[in-house]
Amino acid sequence: MGICASRWNATDNTFNIWEECCRKHLFDPTLEQYADPIPLLQVFGHRYREGSLAPSQTHVRGRRVGDAVRAVGQTLAQLGHGDPRLTPSGKLDVRLTRQLSSYTKANPPPSRVKPIPITILQQAAGVARLSTHPQQHALSDMLLLAFYFLLRPGEYAATTNPEATPFRLKCLKLYINNRLLHPLTAPPWELEAVTFVGLEFDTQNNGVREEVIGLGRSGDPGFCPVVALVRRLQHLHSNGTSLTTPLYVYYHEAHQFVINTTHLTNHLRSTVASFGTTFGLQPNDISVCSLWSSSAMALLCVNVDTDRIHLLGRWRSDEMLRYLHVQAVLVVAPIASPMLRHGHFTLLPNRPTSPQLGAIG
Repeated sequence: MGICASRWNATDNTFNIWEECCRKHLFDPTLEQYADPIPLLQVFGHRYREGSLAPSQTHVRGRRVGDAVRAVGQTLAQLGHGDPRLTPSGKLDVRLTRQLSSYTKANPPPSRVKPIPITILQQAAGVARLSTHPQQHALSDMLLLAFYFLLRPGEYAATTNPEATPFRLKCLKLYINNRLLHPLTAPPWELEAVTFVGLEFDTQNNGVREEVIGLGRSGDPGFCPVVALVRRLQHLHSNGTSLTTPLYVYYHEAHQFVINTTHLTNHLRSTVASFGTTFGLQPNDISVCSLWSSSAMALLCVNVDTDRIHLLGRWRSDEMLRYLHVQAVLVVAPIASPMLRHGHFTLLPNRPTSPQLGAIG
């Protein structure tokens, strides 16, 4: 229970592959009888890399190989045999380190989704709002919430991941200045006057329990996190929903439906197909995960420091840097001028060296 079910299942499947490989080649899967088990792990990693042992039966990236070898070592450690990958000091054996490093260097460039400029996001949200169908209205609202609150897909859209933890009505906080409103009892005129909204973390990943992240009005009457959350609340409340209902739920003709990640990806790609060429984008460059990258890029372009981007996006490492792109003109275009202005400097001299002593004869 200390790790998520998907990771446990992946580890279990990998160890089953390891055991089958051991049976086929007649060696002990615990590796206890071998003075040096590293070569066996290296061969396993190599065959996993080339695809003969990988579940996909195709060539896999170096990171996947590292995950597979780690799954074997950690499972053996849990069974009391010790982790054969590690040296007595607890470090990864240098042979495995260099093997995995060589795989990483040989990997093709990573295919990162690109961020979406705000103009395209506004177009996507606006087109959806023009529809009379509640699905399109919900899609527009969830797009706004994902962008402004730097949410992960499972937090604002239905996914196939059974461990996804969406935000629900009970997580919603509404304020008029400093006065907190109850989402299900506040009268309509008070909802229209809301000045600040927040989402409270309860089971979401990388969030501090009971912490609230909030935002005020954006200044745009349509593309605004306050407006989007109030609209979601009004729609759900008018259909007799409860506080445990996910925000991505919508109702049509007395039936309940959900906005899923495919709906959002298809709508965003459709908008990019119409307007993306001007911004250097093609439909396949983006997916629903682009919303996370778009949020981080918008904050970077407005010179929000990386510490605050870390906090708002709930990144606990420099993984955030994978979502930032130096291709954004607004980020890199102004750099040359200050480099020219401030590139004049002098250096303190090093300590003089002693003159070379002559030979003693």
